[in-house]
Amino acid sequence: MLLRSVLRTALLAVIFTQSLIRPFTAAAQAPKTWSSSEILLGLKKLNVLGSALYVAAHPDDENTRLIAYLANGRLVETGYLSCTRGDGGQNLIGPELREGLGVIRTQELLAARRIDGGRQFFTRANDFGFSKTPEETFTIWDKEQVLADMVWVIRQRRPDVMITRFPPDARAGHGHHTASAMLAIEAFSAAADPKRFPEQLQYVQPWQAKRLLWNTGSFFVKAGEDMSQYFKLDAGGFNPLLGQSYGEIAARSRSQHRSQGFGSSAQRGEAPEYFQLLKGEPAKTDLFDGVDLTWNRVPGGATIGKMLDEVIRKYDPANPSASVAGLLKVREELVAFRISAISDSQFYGSFFWRNEKLTEVEQLIQGCLGLHIEAIIASPTATKESLVQDKKSVVYPVLYEIVNRSNVTVQLLDEVAYPSSATLDKLYSQGGMQGMHSSNPHRINIIPSKRHQDTLFIKEDSRGSIESSQPYWLQKNGTVGMYTVEDLLSRGKAENEPAAKARFIFDIPGHRIMLTVPVQYKSTDPVEGEKYRPLTVVPPVAVNIGGRAYVFADNQPKTVPVTLRAGKASVKGTLALSLPKGWTAEPASIPFELTAKDAEQTVQFRVQPGVGAAEGKSELRAVATVDGQAYSRGYQTIAYSHIPTQTLFPEAVAPLVKLDLRRKGQEIGYLMGAGDEVPDALRQIGYTVTLLKPEDLTDQNLRRFDAVVLGVRAYNTLDRLKTLQPTLLRYVENGGNLVVQYVVNRGTVLPQIGPYPLTLSSDRVTVENAPVTFLNPSQPLLNTPNKITSKDFEGWVQEQGLYYPSQWDPKYQTVLSSQDPGETAKQSAILVADYGKGHYIYTGLSLFRELPAGVPGAYRLLTNMVSLGK
Repeated sequence: MLLRSVLRTALLAVIFTQSLIRPFTAAAQAPKTWSSSEILLGLKKLNVLGSALYVAAHPDDENTRLIAYLANGRLVETGYLSCTRGDGGQNLIGPELREGLGVIRTQELLAARRIDGGRQFFTRANDFGFSKTPEETFTIWDKEQVLADMVWVIRQRRPDVMITRFPPDARAGHGHHTASAMLAIEAFSAAADPKRFPEQLQYVQPWQAKRLLWNTGSFFVKAGEDMSQYFKLDAGGFNPLLGQSYGEIAARSRSQHRSQGFGSSAQRGEAPEYFQLLKGEPAKTDLFDGVDLTWNRVPGGATIGKMLDEVIRKYDPANPSASVAGLLKVREELVAFRISAISDSQFYGSFFWRNEKLTEVEQLIQGCLGLHIEAIIASPTATKESLVQDKKSVVYPVLYEIVNRSNVTVQLLDEVAYPSSATLDKLYSQGGMQGMHSSNPHRINIIPSKRHQDTLFIKEDSRGSIESSQPYWLQKNGTVGMYTVEDLLSRGKAENEPAAKARFIFDIPGHRIMLTVPVQYKSTDPVEGEKYRPLTVVPPVAVNIGGRAYVFADNQPKTVPVTLRAGKASVKGTLALSLPKGWTAEPASIPFELTAKDAEQTVQFRVQPGVGAAEGKSELRAVATVDGQAYSRGYQTIAYSHIPTQTLFPEAVAPLVKLDLRRKGQEIGYLMGAGDEVPDALRQIGYTVTLLKPEDLTDQNLRRFDAVVLGVRAYNTLDRLKTLQPTLLRYVENGGNLVVQYVVNRGTVLPQIGPYPLTLSSDRVTVENAPVTFLNPSQPLLNTPNKITSKDFEGWVQEQGLYYPSQWDPKYQTVLSSQDPGETAKQSAILVADYGKGHYIYTGLSLFRELPAGVPGAYRLLTNMVSLGK
């Protein structure tokens, strides 16, 4: 009964689920506009009370066609729960890896969901790289935490049907894939058990889905297998209100995964989807067999269903605003909704659907009115202190614009901007919502088709606890396998709430309605036009170290540049480096003063190892002190056209690597592929590196290089290599040294990438510290100019190597062998071929990860590769 009391109070205040996983206007998106057909689709969806949750392991694992069909065809609430954010993958569009790549792939999923109509959720699991078994996965993931997060999302979203992308066995092809299905099976029952994760029950109630199905397909079944044993549906239908088939919607959605190279062509016509029951009741004729998808599932809800039928029947696509009156009556019925004499479980379920549909009704009212609302701030970044000011010292006012593009009378009663971490109940108590309750509030007529503009300032007395806009899952240090998210209410969410919101209360003929929009920054690009960017809360000063790793092959000092960036005007303090024992920095500290916001100043330290400096890898940290407060985070912007601009605040640290290293040659030509940081590593060990473009690959230009290195996935991304390959091979034939880093075995620009035949595969060694056997100890690559030993394979990160060839011509020499537990040895991590007077090297070793991480052995191996034959 206590839970019911809490929920009833929350219902009256209409604020409870703001803390839970609720839809909100996506950060840095233009205000949504609705076509007449989209409004009609939304009206039809109001009359459907059903939910589905799709479960898999990574971004891009989801079946976008099925999600599009469920969300837009069946009109059920459709979510995708990805166990990870894809941090451990590769990046086809830029150099970002790990946390940066995870942020990109998170936003790519959100972009996909904006197209296919689904919602996006996550667990705290960290994608630590390819895993071959679920047993290995569960030694790195905290299984109980991931299961708790899955149960948390299930209890909140209350899916009638759960669907996995993968089977719970080896057919899934990846340990994470298999683990996601195994967890879904366990979560299906655990979500209904009040003894499991009882700490969640102060916010949600146990929930039992009707069935759990595996969405199988041609890549899981054997050729010629009888598919009649599976439940089948056609997801290839055409939606006339959207003017697209679900296959066409899915192609646009899947093509948002640009970092993974998943651009997709549209499929039209019949598209069968097959399902196998994993748990619960079987589906005989429909995916939602046994589920009431009408308002009858809510006690007392039949009246609302009939009211919506009438709104839909009278809908005029040429005049959507004519439906506003009917929708306001539906909203009034929802607000006044009374639930009595039912169980807590029934109450919570009714409350859930009441709130879901109330949100949808308010969005549709706004759409029918053509009501444009935006709140724009003059700067994309601000410190917490400068963002929230009183009226006399406001630094960043918020300009809001409202346009009523209908003939319905709309009046603005009240408006307020506030940090997202402030709660609406706090605004209640501080008078910020007096317009909602006052019998005679100040009224402003929003004249049809006329812009109403005014200025807000963000309320100081409703200030929340937000310190920066660092993604919530990166705010505390995690482990290799798990993020640390202490706040239960944040878990499962796709991204941070907007840094600040603006809330407006309107009177629409006798009905008061509150609409909330994010405070954003808007600019006009001369090429791309109007662009929106999230408001980002930044620290007073950010500290960026100018390099990923610093390598010392002797005791000579190196210059370490550090760039300070002001988050506000008039910032001054001191900057120093924190170094391990035996290392020194000159000067010991440097004073700085930045007068303008966003101003940058780069200072330089001379760092040197002393007699007590230990061999191997250690770490330096840059620390700025301002007004007695230490700041040791950088400022990293991630900007791509298909996702909103993202800002990270990484730790201001860099590896220090002291090692015994000799090198030969000096001039290196580097042809970038998908993007990596290997050129910086080569410069750190003393080489002169020239970044090449395809048009630079001429016989004359290449002649001057001691070695030419091709970046990761070059043969996947550079189409001109199909015609330039003979030039590269002539360079080798004439005495050059060509080093080719890993190439994905699908989508190469030409069938053979070497001077002799080799067959690329997906073979890899995922255990980063797997023991290594040297197959030919006398091979020069293992001896000159550095003697390579097993110690050089210690301390590697994430994986040892990937995309090893499965077959190769005898003219290639194998160099080393390693393997994952229980597997056969992989002998093609490095293949060396003499060709003419020169040498061709293919390596699948993950140098692109190891070098930025400061792994000493990776530097020694790369040096030997580019020195070969010198």
